[in-house]
Amino acid sequence: MKVGLLGAGRIGRIHGLNVAQHKDAQLVAVADAHAPSAAALAGEVGAKTDSIEGILADQSIDAVLICTPTDMHADLIEAAAKAGKAVFCEKPVDLSADRIRTCLHTVKKAGTPLMIGFNRRFDPNFAALQRRLRDGEAGNIEIVTVISRDPGPPPVDYVKRSGGLFRDMMIHDLDMARFLLGEEPIVVHALGSSLVDPAIGAAGDVDTAAVIMKTASGKIAQISNSRRATYGYDQRIEVHGSKGMLSAANVPETTVSFASDAGIRGDVVQNFFLERYAAAYRRELDAFIQAVTTGKEPDPNGEDGLRAQILADAATLSAQTGQPVAL
Repeated sequence: MKVGLLGAGRIGRIHGLNVAQHKDAQLVAVADAHAPSAAALAGEVGAKTDSIEGILADQSIDAVLICTPTDMHADLIEAAAKAGKAVFCEKPVDLSADRIRTCLHTVKKAGTPLMIGFNRRFDPNFAALQRRLRDGEAGNIEIVTVISRDPGPPPVDYVKRSGGLFRDMMIHDLDMARFLLGEEPIVVHALGSSLVDPAIGAAGDVDTAAVIMKTASGKIAQISNSRRATYGYDQRIEVHGSKGMLSAANVPETTVSFASDAGIRGDVVQNFFLERYAAAYRRELDAFIQAVTTGKEPDPNGEDGLRAQILADAATLSAQTGQPVAL
């Protein structure tokens, strides 16, 4: 499968290198508004540089990976779909649920595959937990707990254009909650504060947040987010059910520990999403290529992107008003 990459920044490099190393795919073209970034990656993997328009017009290219800024995603998805190309797009599709609906209508009309980059579904630990949950090991799900805390806050300039913590950071956890619950939440209650960086609060966002959601059958999900974790990148899941509890712990840099009369000391947890989710990004690409080559519906798809965005919008509104939001 011949692939074109739109966007050669930090996440674009990850996806581009993974394509170049994949046995069933070839990265043939790279486009980026910053020409040196595109040239550096293309030279590293033996691809050519091109414009976005050139990649979309190239009939030999089967699929594109969209790793551009968020405000370009929906337009590029539509353009690629109309060009007959399979599309993988980083989350979110757009910061507007209505714009996402319009985009998905265009994709459906074109009949082309679309996969959204909720990479955490492909983390080996989280994926194994979800499989065992679906096999009934924990019984009926009662409470899903998702903890996600970054080692440090992003620059305030990024915060101002991110759509806010619930749409930028927590959207991954909202998707994970759906993935684990197996049901759609019908009510969202959120709280948020600015405790890490006063500049984030001054920009109108929060850096510390919690969300509680409930499904029609009564299952509850609770999510904890922070832009600061002094001990590393905190990524944990716990699912409590009628038969027991399934949990996935943080991943340390090594599994080596030291025991003495002072206690047992282990290594620190991995400190950044690129290393923590390296395997997830590879497995995500595997799933996309397999879906395209076999003609199966990609998972997660555009509808998953829309539903996560609706939850993020509801959480944002709830935090602003102090009231639960019914869906």
